[in-house]
Amino acid sequence: MDNKILVYLKKFDLDIRKSKNARFIDQKVTPDVLSFIADCILNYTSGNPKKEFCVKNIWDDKYFNKNVEIVFGKPSPENETATHEYDKFIAQPIKTLEYANILEVTKKERANYFKIKNLELLEYISIKDKNAYIFLSVYLRKVLTDSGFIKFIDEFIKKAKNSKATAEDFKFLKERYEKFIIGNTPINGKTEVRRIFTKVLNIFSAENCTLGTIGGHLSSRNIYYQDLMYNRINFRDLDKEKGLSRQEAALTNEEKKSYEDYNEYLITKAIEFIKKKYSESEVRDAYANGPAPYVHHIFPRSKFPKIAHYLENLIKLSSEQHYTHAHINGNTHSININYQLICLLSKSESIEKSLIKGEFYYSINSFIFVINTGLKLDIKNKFDEKFTFTEIREKLKTTYKTL
Repeated sequence: MDNKILVYLKKFDLDIRKSKNARFIDQKVTPDVLSFIADCILNYTSGNPKKEFCVKNIWDDKYFNKNVEIVFGKPSPENETATHEYDKFIAQPIKTLEYANILEVTKKERANYFKIKNLELLEYISIKDKNAYIFLSVYLRKVLTDSGFIKFIDEFIKKAKNSKATAEDFKFLKERYEKFIIGNTPINGKTEVRRIFTKVLNIFSAENCTLGTIGGHLSSRNIYYQDLMYNRINFRDLDKEKGLSRQEAALTNEEKKSYEDYNEYLITKAIEFIKKKYSESEVRDAYANGPAPYVHHIFPRSKFPKIAHYLENLIKLSSEQHYTHAHINGNTHSININYQLICLLSKSESIEKSLIKGEFYYSINSFIFVINTGLKLDIKNKFDEKFTFTEIREKLKTTYKTL
């Protein structure tokens, strides 16, 4: 996936020294916020690259208003006291998407109006936070490579990986970054640059599981994926499959409700994506005739909430397939094991075709994770993205013979 993103970004010169633009990333540009704003853009435009929008359009949109409270626990966007906060919350990710050439901008009087330039990559970012994180990792490396600064990041990360990074090493890197940004862009204050520096360094620190920065200083521990998030209540990391985990048990009733609402948002978003992507059933059997209005969880969401929002666990079915074959006697709480195998095999074909076409949406790693979770297997991903899926399909057939 990283290579596909890089192939697109290589078309553009992202050198800060030439663009003079320090807003290639900003304080509010975290994986979860970037993914959420991408989703809101797609909802507002209905994925139409010709439809223009501005920050206020997203701000006023009902979809944004409803879900920003659910996902981030923020006050209503209609609250006047939140005006300054929401302006940055929406505008900064949009500016990053523009710099990456995923959006394009047109100036009209005093306002910037945007259009979608790369729909597929915007959809990829919108699907889940992890996708946005992968994008940011590739994107920041490309920006800093084009700008001649990546060597300083790499030197620090190399020392950190070898447990040799010191406070002096960190200070040197931070000061180099301050001088670089102030010397090449209109920003002239260190305070602003330091806020942005955190968002830059910690992406690389999390990627390599090394020391980074917390509170403006060298961190005393390694930086992890969850440290990058704007929403610091780690709903994303709760061990949902084992029932009420220790972390969940520690949540208040209000936080549990927020978690449930957040999970529902992720599931709904994934279901809507599958609905739009496939006009017909993904299972091409004798029961596939007619419309395919249903998105089916191959492994039921009630038993496997951990993978309920994975695209790799969702499949488009016709009415007859869904109610007569995927479920037993139309009971949506029951699963037909034989048809579950058919769905998995068909989904593997959908994923394979998508990867061969070079699309961003699916991941072989995620598909294996879904299988391992749903069937309690331990299939190792020893394949790259050119893998034909034959071995996994054979493993599935063998496994289902014993169920």
